Amino acid sequence: MTSYSTNYFTIVEIDRIIEMAWEDRTPFDAIKIQFGLAEADVKVLMKKELKFKSYVLWRKRVENCKTKHVAKRVEGIDRFKCNLQRSISNNKISKR
Repeated sequence: MTSYSTNYFTIVEIDRIIEMAWEDRTPFDAIKIQFGLAEADVKVLMKKELKFKSYVLWRKRVENCKTKHVAKRVEGIDRFKCNLQRSISNNKISKR
């Protein structure tokens, strides 16, 4: 999928994408694996779904967060799944 479309995702999926985008340790690659959205698509979704001020706060947070981009991560952080990930509903990533 190359661009975000509200018709493609359910409300539950949109909520989960927003939640993942706000989490510091969840990189954009994890969102791409689960939902097929590139970083630019996540930005479009966030801008459309959030209040403007919330979107601005999120963008500032993402720009300063080294864990949102796998290439910028500190060595030693090699996963994007929490130990509690199994308990999160609608999780499409299987436990390895």
